[in-house]
Amino acid sequence: MRHEPDAALPVGVLRSVRRLTQRRGRDLGGRFLVEGRQAVREALAGTSIVEEIIVDDPAKHADLLASASVPVWRADDQAMRQLSDTVTPQGIIAVCRQFSFGWEDLGEAQLIVICAQVRDPGNAGTVIRCADAFGADAVVLTSGSVDIYNPKVVRSTVGSLFHMPIITGVDLKEAVEHARGLGMQVLAADGDGSPLDLKQLGGGLARPTAWIMGNEAWGLPEADRALADEVVAVPMWGGAESLNLSSAAAVCLYATATAQRRS
Repeated sequence: MRHEPDAALPVGVLRSVRRLTQRRGRDLGGRFLVEGRQAVREALAGTSIVEEIIVDDPAKHADLLASASVPVWRADDQAMRQLSDTVTPQGIIAVCRQFSFGWEDLGEAQLIVICAQVRDPGNAGTVIRCADAFGADAVVLTSGSVDIYNPKVVRSTVGSLFHMPIITGVDLKEAVEHARGLGMQVLAADGDGSPLDLKQLGGGLARPTAWIMGNEAWGLPEADRALADEVVAVPMWGGAESLNLSSAAAVCLYATATAQRRS
């Protein structure tokens, strides 16, 4: 039953929700927090994972609350600070059920990203956002990667977390085998590979493609590179030593999506 947004947040609910700011609490409760207007809007749109919403000022978020058929609680500034992961709380938080996807959810995928032990929350979230922006069919985070329900990951996706299947906790070799089973070529992004622009000009990006993106600190070990059909590098003509993970992912995804749309 829906609560009116002027109902004060009960202490027991605050205590329960506060546990979700930590991974152990999220794992035990099977829930996670989504903060910010855009992210909450995307969580509400076309999904049924939102369980309740907490706001500081109901009037400020009346447009979102009007379509919410879940309990809505009003919290004071102190409570919002306890639940928020940001220096300045954004005033609206949704409590959501965790979701689960498998390879059967990919269908006839044309473009996926495999993040191999990507541990930085901001990078993981931005890769998910880029994958969504360029029309990828899924993102895979291998074992050893950051928790996708980490508040920084959720915030960095800006709602893209809810737009595509995200598969987690799989071995890289298993992910590559599944990608090949879908008829995809497997490309590894690494600075020592063949130039991306030449592969694009030669039509090599028009095929269904799975990109492997390595860890921020050590990239892709030789054993991981060997799993790919080819290692590809983003060419750089300026003075920068390298691109960070999310920037490289954006370039590779854009180039591949463009080639596939033109084919």
